Amino acid sequence: MQRYFINQNADSHQRFFITNEEDIHHIKNVMRNTIGNKIIINFNDKKVFITEITHISSNQIEVLPINQLDIDTELPVDVTICSGLIKADKYEWLLQKSTELGANHFISVGMDRSVVKLQENKVQKKIDRWQKIVKEAAEQSYRLVIPDVKFQSNLKVIYDTINNYDYVLIAYEDEAKHGEKSRFKNILNNFQTNDRVLIIFGPEGGFSDKEIDLFREVSLNIGLGPRILRAETAPLYALSAISFEKELMG
Repeated sequence: MQRYFINQNADSHQRFFITNEEDIHHIKNVMRNTIGNKIIINFNDKKVFITEITHISSNQIEVLPINQLDIDTELPVDVTICSGLIKADKYEWLLQKSTELGANHFISVGMDRSVVKLQENKVQKKIDRWQKIVKEAAEQSYRLVIPDVKFQSNLKVIYDTINNYDYVLIAYEDEAKHGEKSRFKNILNNFQTNDRVLIIFGPEGGFSDKEIDLFREVSLNIGLGPRILRAETAPLYALSAISFEKELMG
């Protein structure tokens, strides 16, 4: 059964309206749903209902909640993936797969060694595309929330927000090169439910010394195993490790 998101809190005694144009097109023309068909709706408060389509028009679809589903597909910790700006197709793949693996927030950052540059007049168009990719991935993977995507011009902006997080980690390739293997695992053991975790990943060229020095007193540098991972692969490794430790291992 297809899933969609509505930007409201749930109420089992109230009718709701789907107004997103792409969702309306998908429900009507792709899935060819008609009045009386059932679809699943995710609400802002993370409640999920099977709903019945009660009315279809060109600009909205009316649904009535029928049965609430008992489901929780979110990671027990709130993870922000902050990564250096990388090539478009690679970053879009990163967004899609990291959403499937449970990331809550994404921040793309122009770093010292980023080959790709994003002009200011194109930022909003990029964010809109990224947000669409994340939304579709959230629907496909039965997420309860749609992660948000932001862009920042440099790491200093991120540094100014570190008080928002319980943990700030930097996935630094030099740690792997020097044989560091246990720090990330030890930190994972300390994560508590609802902890806010910021993990920073470099672009294809890695971090500059200046960027590492900026966070030296406020973060922990971690290695992600003995192999050097690509910029788009490293976040998936980290999210998989968190899921294994906090979900599969209890």
